[in-house]
Amino acid sequence: MSTSILYLHGFNSSPQSDKVQKTQQYFLQHYPEINFICPQIVSTPKGAIVQLTEIIKSKPNERWFLIGSSLGGYFSTYLAETYHQNAVLINPAVKPYELLNDYIGEQLNPYTNERYQVTEAFINDLKVLEQNQLAEKNNYFVMLQTGDEVLDYQQAVEKYKNKQLVIQQGGDHSFVDYEKMLPKIAEFFQLD
Repeated sequence: MSTSILYLHGFNSSPQSDKVQKTQQYFLQHYPEINFICPQIVSTPKGAIVQLTEIIKSKPNERWFLIGSSLGGYFSTYLAETYHQNAVLINPAVKPYELLNDYIGEQLNPYTNERYQVTEAFINDLKVLEQNQLAEKNNYFVMLQTGDEVLDYQQAVEKYKNKQLVIQQGGDHSFVDYEKMLPKIAEFFQLD
């Protein structure tokens, strides 16, 4: 059985982001047999889930691992619960529908220059994806920094309290010194 890592970037981000690039380089160097997949995620929640579900279903015999950052962490939680996968979450969004209320209107993705609208329907589509009851099994490794200026890390501490949590003091939303955590991510996925 072959193994794939599906990396889900955050809101208004892309596969060109620093974390994605560092993750891809790390796995290419240390685990070249693993497929690393990071699509440019569709800008609407509904479209994103259709896209990501199609990727997972396209390889039904694959062993999948998820890595999600920020909004990608929210989507990863949905996919982990739906498909019983292991997920690493990096400063994950827990209630993005609350946060993105402040972003209603036109958005511009700085990586792709795509313009799109955050609407009430967009916010409602995010709410529909919320996973209120997480499975009992220990399939999450959640990395948080208390200095996250975008998200309240305490929401993630509460939501994932029975999962593997790493809480680092300071830092920011990008997760400072992220690359130092990559061996721990590989260890959580039991790749050796």
